Amino acid sequence: MKAVLLNKVTEAKDIALSEVPIPSVRPGWVLVKVKAFGLNHSEKLLRLNEIRADYIQKPIVPGIECVGEIVDPSDSGLAIGQRVVALMGGMGRSFWGSYAEYALLPRRIVFPIESDLDWAALGAVPETYFTAWGSLFECLHLRPDDTLLIRGATCALGYAAIQIAKALGCKVIATTHRESKLALLAEADEAILDDGKLTGKVRGATKALDLVGPRNLKDTLTAVEKDGIVCQTGLLGGVYALNGFDPIKDIPNGVYLTGFFSNYPTQQIMNGIFAFLKEKQLVPTIGKVFDFTQIREAVAAQDEGKVNGKIVVRV
Repeated sequence: MKAVLLNKVTEAKDIALSEVPIPSVRPGWVLVKVKAFGLNHSEKLLRLNEIRADYIQKPIVPGIECVGEIVDPSDSGLAIGQRVVALMGGMGRSFWGSYAEYALLPRRIVFPIESDLDWAALGAVPETYFTAWGSLFECLHLRPDDTLLIRGATCALGYAAIQIAKALGCKVIATTHRESKLALLAEADEAILDDGKLTGKVRGATKALDLVGPRNLKDTLTAVEKDGIVCQTGLLGGVYALNGFDPIKDIPNGVYLTGFFSNYPTQQIMNGIFAFLKEKQLVPTIGKVFDFTQIREAVAAQDEGKVNGKIVVRV
């Protein structure tokens, strides 16, 4: 099969397809014919930095999500030809991931689905919509009467969150730090240019999804209303921790801070996501679709920020 193999720090221009054997199935694992996969910031971090770590057994096939069909179910109880999504749980780091024609995956992260979406649209769902879903419902307890602030909304996760929240009936306030991208937030009720300070500029936000991260998190906490909840999910701001953070002083009285860690998908959650998409007649937002033979171009587009929205690779 063809696959992307990483042995060292690899820039987009050096991405290439290699010929490797199709993995042999073993108990507890299933072989999936990959039909599509999305690109994620996590994979960029792996190939440009984390690949140096000793805990990454090299060579590694990157890719933390995919959609496809079961070709060998082993002892899983799944059926040959069954449509599935797979994501997280060490995929693309602890074991070979989705940048390949076939993926050998542990049964615990492979979930049968029922959907009329085509493979490219399905490829935009697993990690992005799982993260949006968990952030909005598990962490923010989002309800139709909420006003949701999404900070750093011009990314695949931001677009998914806007789509879900609007379908639920919420008012959505979305931000971007680039004036040229304000037009991309047309689905939101209000689009705001984010200069790093939203406190006093945003009114009525009962919930906030912060995708920028620690760089502006203190300001997000003071931008929401009392009894509001802030969920910090993304790290688009490039700051990964808060030094000197004082929870007593920096979290306003009556405001709640949480975060979503997307490493534990379940069949129940995936069923809920696909049922919601079907009920609300939603089609995932895709920035651009590339063929697998164009994987170098797809990764380059990701690195250069040329695509607004989810990049999907069709295998």
